[in-house]
Amino acid sequence: MRIAVLGSGGVGGYFGGRLALAGEHVTFIARGEHLKVLRTTGLKVDSIDGNFLIHPAKATAEPREVGPVDLVVLGVKAWQVPEAARAMKPMVGPETTVLPLQNGVDAALQLAAELGHEPVIGGLCKIVSCLVEPGHIRHAGFEPSVMFGELDNRRTDRIENIHAAFTHAGVKAAIASDIQVALWTKLLFIAAFSGVGALRRTPAGALRSDPETRSLLLQAMEEIYALAHARGIALPEDSVEKAIASVDSLPADGTSSMQRDIAAGKPSELEAQNGAVVRMARESGVEVPTHEFIYGKLALLEMKARG
Repeated sequence: MRIAVLGSGGVGGYFGGRLALAGEHVTFIARGEHLKVLRTTGLKVDSIDGNFLIHPAKATAEPREVGPVDLVVLGVKAWQVPEAARAMKPMVGPETTVLPLQNGVDAALQLAAELGHEPVIGGLCKIVSCLVEPGHIRHAGFEPSVMFGELDNRRTDRIENIHAAFTHAGVKAAIASDIQVALWTKLLFIAAFSGVGALRRTPAGALRSDPETRSLLLQAMEEIYALAHARGIALPEDSVEKAIASVDSLPADGTSSMQRDIAAGKPSELEAQNGAVVRMARESGVEVPTHEFIYGKLALLEMKARG
């Protein structure tokens, strides 16, 4: 399978690396020093599941050099999706599938607005990973997994083929029976954990062990659960229980990418996570006071990071 990975950091770099290691024809789209290192010394991945090196790693800064592919794996930050959709157009042909792995629930619709609905499927991933330095990815938590599906939940040949490629690469992969439920299940976990973590500036171990902060996490999760049902998304009754169990399973020093970006004064996924919850709640007439509070406290930092 001809695969392009657009956004080759902690998410795209890890999953693209696994696919390349399994023999798939993978091209990484990267820039600057990261691109230089990929081309010279390759992609180094340190993982709790076993380290590996992709050398040489096929990489370019120019999607036009790649041309149409079978699959585009999109690993950019959520706020970069519209720009990435425009950039990937030279790689999207009649047979191309675009798989977004962003946090939040907006990526597929943003991609479809630029590319049309036909190439786009829904997707998400589960991994704790980051770009340590150019050409070097570190996977530090969770068993890496991907879940995806057609936006209308049909079981198509292309979905089966993508599942087979990830499975062959040793990545835990699942085809969602309802992709919207899957996306909202991830949102329930990540928006609560990211928002509370960024607000309190503490890692998973401290968040879950402090009674006050744990209560705040649960309140944030329960608000998303109620919002999902108000918008017709039938999240299972045990969604909050499973989400807090996921927080409990994180490494004690685990943090979200949004939390790390906010702490570093960088643009973050605040708008795609807590901001999206606030926006959708206002549309649906649902009260989400915890997310209103989190978003209100962090929005000024986000505005400063974006100049």
